[in-house]
Amino acid sequence: MSGSNSNSFAHLDGLSADQLRRLLVERLTQQKLGLYWEHDSLDRDRAINEHVVLPRVVPELCHRDADDAATAPFPNLIIEGDNFDSLRLLRSTHGGKIRVIYIDPPYNTGNKDWVYNDRYVGHNDRWRHSLWLEFLYRRLTLARDLLTPDGVIMVSINDENRSRLELLMDEVFPGRRLGSITWRTRQGSNADQSCFLSVDHEHVLVYGNSEFAFNGFDKSYEMYGNPDKDPRGEWRTSDLTLGFSFKDRPNLYYPLVDEKTGIHYPPNPERIWVYATETRLKDGQTLQAKSMKAFVRLGQILFPQEQRVVTWKTMEELLAAIDAGDVPKSGKSPILRRDLPNLDYWVGKPVGFARPQFKRYKADLKNQTQPLSSWIVPSFEEGTYEAERNLVSSTNQEGARQITEVFGDRAFT
Repeated sequence: MSGSNSNSFAHLDGLSADQLRRLLVERLTQQKLGLYWEHDSLDRDRAINEHVVLPRVVPELCHRDADDAATAPFPNLIIEGDNFDSLRLLRSTHGGKIRVIYIDPPYNTGNKDWVYNDRYVGHNDRWRHSLWLEFLYRRLTLARDLLTPDGVIMVSINDENRSRLELLMDEVFPGRRLGSITWRTRQGSNADQSCFLSVDHEHVLVYGNSEFAFNGFDKSYEMYGNPDKDPRGEWRTSDLTLGFSFKDRPNLYYPLVDEKTGIHYPPNPERIWVYATETRLKDGQTLQAKSMKAFVRLGQILFPQEQRVVTWKTMEELLAAIDAGDVPKSGKSPILRRDLPNLDYWVGKPVGFARPQFKRYKADLKNQTQPLSSWIVPSFEEGTYEAERNLVSSTNQEGARQITEVFGDRAFT
């Protein structure tokens, strides 16, 4: 055995037969598709319970409101110390009681941002990834046990290590990934970017327990009204189509007919109808929602009142209109084309050139809020985006200026 291999097994010296057997079984049976890193399970177990550090209250740093009873517990708690020691303590006192955890861990850059790393390995040493992953794994498993049933944990990370951290969190929080938020930390910089691609953002990975949900933003109801005095209350018009082509969802590609006027409306081949038709159901099939005809009967399909209506008497007339672009359109895209199936259906029928819409009632809204966007807008760009439902935050530069204003200098980064 070479010297390098001897060193790699040095940590096995002194282990009992049972401990060696456990490690061997673990290596042979627990390897799986996904993230793998070098770690010592026995050392991991010992670390949880060894060298427990108890906190010491510093009275001169404690603050209590004058109207609080002298014997009442402090309403807030700041723990200064190693995060692993703190998490072990909190697990015994606050297990299952924490609703929100946000951490900004070391980013494993190989630079001096992480003393746990830089004491042992260099910037180009791949072993640092295993050290970093095991460092986080031990802390994330403790943090997991702190969360309430509606609790959430959010973790910041850079581009370079996002994929590793995401796989790690998938292992610690299986099935609890909610998504990620992107934050622009600065305006475009080319510092240390030889490829001229500025990594001026960071990610916040979001994992939550089953009962967690963001509150979202309050919806705007300005577009709702009741001009026809509908007894069902305020309503607005909305689209009747889905973003699938007729090839993707052939059962939702069918003619829509206004039975009161006899006008036929061709479906958009690139955006089929959102509701199914009863005539396309097979034996034994049922609909999860109301059919298009059911909504027509309820008066929720708004057919155009004033529009151009054309009847092509022969296929030659229809094909000539298609070639001339003189057919119903969605935006600039023609809805009738030569390559579409069943073109002969439209011969001899009055065809409407406008598009039906859906009458959506305010009372039918499932949620009273709009979901958050996953993009955090820099405060200096607020209001410049079409999407209004964004989180807003300062950049690093703005934060540094505010710190200087408060402390007189840049007291910390």
